[in-house]
Amino acid sequence: MVALHASTSERWLEAVLDDFDTFLLDHAACERKASANAISLVTHYPDRKQLVGAMIELAREELEHFQQVYQIIAKRGLILTADRRDPYVRKLRAQVRTGRAEYFLDRLLIAGIAEARGCERFGLIAGAQENAGLEIASFYRALSRSEARHCDVFVDLARAYYDAPSVSTRLEELLEHESRILCELPIAPALH
Repeated sequence: MVALHASTSERWLEAVLDDFDTFLLDHAACERKASANAISLVTHYPDRKQLVGAMIELAREELEHFQQVYQIIAKRGLILTADRRDPYVRKLRAQVRTGRAEYFLDRLLIAGIAEARGCERFGLIAGAQENAGLEIASFYRALSRSEARHCDVFVDLARAYYDAPSVSTRLEELLEHESRILCELPIAPALH
């Protein structure tokens, strides 16, 4: 698991807990998009056997998470909403370099960073829900562990296809950029 350069503020957690329905709708969209991203990597890099196997598994797990969040949404009487462009992901993806090798490395590392942030934030939600004695805490605790595994998958794939110093250097650059993004974005009841 990568070490994020900035921690999520307490204000973010308060915003999520104050408007958990909105958070759930955003969370569902993020899980669906994560599954689609994994399939997109398979589509763009079908010749990379290690990537294909890992991304098929990851896509299935993310889709299962989407289903689980949707079940919570349905029980609460909510309706899925149209997708919105995620400003966090958009700003991270703006850092993707051109060039086949650079593009692939950056996609892997950015996906890993997004998973690391999800791990941290789901852990915060789980802790808050545990303190409130809510059953949903175990769901978010499991999701946090899953996001940590997903982060490792992406970083391990980067290390499988690129030399360790290149991966480490670029990962640190992207983590620094991610910490700036986190500070710039407004607080909202959304995963990112």
